Amino acid sequence: MEFAEVVRRRRMIRSYDTDRPVPPELVTNLLNLAIRAPSAGHTQGWRFLVLADITSTARFWSATAQDGADGWLRRMRTAPVLIVCLSDRDAYLDRYAEHDKGWTDRAVERWPVPYWHVDTGMAAMIMLLAAEDDGLASCFFGVPGERWAALRSAFAIPERLEPVGVVSLGYPAPDRRSPSLRRGRRGLDEVVAYGTFAPPTPPTPAESSGPSVPSAPSG
Repeated sequence: MEFAEVVRRRRMIRSYDTDRPVPPELVTNLLNLAIRAPSAGHTQGWRFLVLADITSTARFWSATAQDGADGWLRRMRTAPVLIVCLSDRDAYLDRYAEHDKGWTDRAVERWPVPYWHVDTGMAAMIMLLAAEDDGLASCFFGVPGERWAALRSAFAIPERLEPVGVVSLGYPAPDRRSPSLRRGRRGLDEVVAYGTFAPPTPPTPAESSGPSVPSAPSG
């Protein structure tokens, strides 16, 4: 499939065919592509927890308490594979304290945005696109902050790792489109600025009257 077609076709799928397991080699392929994502300082501070059996996925849903009345959450529980995407801030602080970077104070304030989260998100995006290319359905969703401790306890996740989100994988089942899609997709004219975000400067009276025309000579 052409890359542009993959991008256009990809969407968040929340219902999965429970009779079709995902071959382990496909999961490995997605992960091999994900780790080719860019990262600040080539730190590669992402970590991935793969849950690919009914026992571990059930433990995930129990730990994160994502079994409420919302229909989309009930449908998400049909995903045969969950990949928890985690970021490691200390890996970036350690990397940028090395001699070629020199931030030996390891100050978080030096970072205008948390690139450990950004880089992990880019790796997750690669997984979503690769899943579409492989004929799989996927979705990216978050874990409530108040459930992080339970998630860490359930899977022995080190405290230094933060759950950025989860990629669910499976073969698609009949799905209901999100009502949010009624908002439509914004066009380039709404999201792109060229050169500046400042509004156009209105012309001065002299400019608006156009160029002056020399008068004809008298006589």
